[in-house]
Amino acid sequence: MAFTIAWILVVSPPRERLRQRSRSPFCRRTLLVDEQLIAGLSARGVYTNLITAGIGIAEGRIEAFAEAGLDHVQLSFQGVRPATTDLIGNHRGSHEKKLETARRASAAGLPLTINAPIHRHNIEEVPEFIDMALSLGAERLEIANVQYAGWALANRNVLMPERAAVDRQAEIVTAAQERLAGVINIDFVPPDYFAIYPKPCMGGWARDAFMVAPDGTVLPCHAAQTIPSLSFERFGERTLAEIWTDSPAFNAFRGAEWMQEPCRGCERREIDWGGCRCQAMAIAGDAAATDPACIKSPIHARMAMLIDETRPAAADTAADEAFIYRRIGVVAEPA
Repeated sequence: MAFTIAWILVVSPPRERLRQRSRSPFCRRTLLVDEQLIAGLSARGVYTNLITAGIGIAEGRIEAFAEAGLDHVQLSFQGVRPATTDLIGNHRGSHEKKLETARRASAAGLPLTINAPIHRHNIEEVPEFIDMALSLGAERLEIANVQYAGWALANRNVLMPERAAVDRQAEIVTAAQERLAGVINIDFVPPDYFAIYPKPCMGGWARDAFMVAPDGTVLPCHAAQTIPSLSFERFGERTLAEIWTDSPAFNAFRGAEWMQEPCRGCERREIDWGGCRCQAMAIAGDAAATDPACIKSPIHARMAMLIDETRPAAADTAADEAFIYRRIGVVAEPA
């Protein structure tokens, strides 16, 4: 992990946004220099955004991060009700810990975003999410519907909401955005399975962002390793500039040259860049296929079929054993 800190301090250009995820500062015993890392980045003019589950943060750490120059905190809640948070996160008592982290961040003067990953088990809590974000003094609320990759894909049958609930949610969020304009920013990410057109995942494959895993593997998106035909390099084996420019994995779906029809001739090809490659892999079995979320995809109807296939499980999802919980170091298998 020391070399990860080193490359950030050495190669991050000024004003580039860096996001620290909670697994690094709070789950790894070997990372003991977070304040130094933040201070070093701050001195270089790098924007630091701590994205965290808000569990396991020792007393005084948030305050120390703020003093070191941390710019922002994004905190995830799996529910507004403690029972929902504990069930989905598989961590008893987690809800109160998250609330305490939010209060400490606000007290330290840090801008706060609340992230609400929405699915069948908490979609009816959306109005309460809005109220909670306001009560915690958040500047931003992300109502982000679960996208089915990785462990979410493994749990698709127990997470997929009903279409009527998705429609109600959209109406509630739209009304809240209008009512609370100037008070709180509310971002809304609808679920791909109910969409007509895909989102430009990551702004387009390898267009303006990359991820670095804890082991140093450089990725064009969070779930890129679910595409078995691609191999990814680690920082240190080559420079970041070389990986970004020359890596076959980064160039595989960059731009529009790789596209098949109907994407190649579509007027939206430089708007959504073909959508999500990982979703195409998961549903179409071909990472180069049109994202099935797109109405122009020859298998777009498969999305509706997958929604329908989740319905029989709805009555059985109250029990913990219905979920396949994430285990660090284990690759999720599709449901």
